Amino acid sequence: MNFEPLREMETFSNEMFTRIVSVQQKEHPAWNAALLFAERIKGLPLFNLIFSNPDRNAATTGPTISHYYPLRAEMRKIAHYARQVADQPTVCDLRCGNGFIGSLLANEGVRVTGVREPSAKPNQIPDFYDPLRYEMRTLPLTDINFPFDVALSSWMPSEINDTPLILQHSPKLIVYIHTDHVDASSGRRQTGTAEAFANLPAGYKLIDQWSITRAQDMMYDVWPELSASIEETRHVKIYADTPYHGINLRGYAETAKGYDWEQELEMTLLALEAKAMLRARGVAV
Repeated sequence: MNFEPLREMETFSNEMFTRIVSVQQKEHPAWNAALLFAERIKGLPLFNLIFSNPDRNAATTGPTISHYYPLRAEMRKIAHYARQVADQPTVCDLRCGNGFIGSLLANEGVRVTGVREPSAKPNQIPDFYDPLRYEMRTLPLTDINFPFDVALSSWMPSEINDTPLILQHSPKLIVYIHTDHVDASSGRRQTGTAEAFANLPAGYKLIDQWSITRAQDMMYDVWPELSASIEETRHVKIYADTPYHGINLRGYAETAKGYDWEQELEMTLLALEAKAMLRARGVAV
């Protein structure tokens, strides 16, 4: 393990905290819907993709930006699969919130239409999508009347099963992003139902899946000034209808530059690795 980048930890931390404060004070470009999407996500802190703003009213608004931090390699992989099922594939981003996740996917070269439920609580930043590459529609899922090739179900609401509605449209691919986490106080699943992400009709085959775990207190363990957090594992599952079971799961560039928040993620994980090594040697850190 190369710990050389940690020599710049003080400078890195100061710059990171400045960006975090700018989001909290609503001075970061993320809040400005008049800017280009590329400008709005520039320098977006990892912290603000884990936590919502302190002034968010949870009774009236959803997360400030997103329920989780996405990685560019994931978006590139999903786009690579989508391009193999149609010449110009359309992705339907179901219950899309502010359009942030779907816009990242759209920036990988696929057409994405977001469907925002009128009754859903809006994100604290209500519109965070790329109008140049992403179409936003506000209508109930039951009223979707346009064809699409790929269904993207990112963070299905708690105790809701949208899969029967999705299957009515016979998508060529279904992409689920969810967690199995159950809230300790309420006993409710954080996303969907147990049946929503498995046991699809026989024609649909699980062709790829991966999981990403955010360790408990990941950022707090490195920077005690930041908030503690629970461990959370999110899963990505991709199902293909019968004619598409054999699509190429490789053949795309996995080494493309990640999002800005991934730089902070890499530094966080490196610092955690260094602390674990020191603790294993009996050093108190």
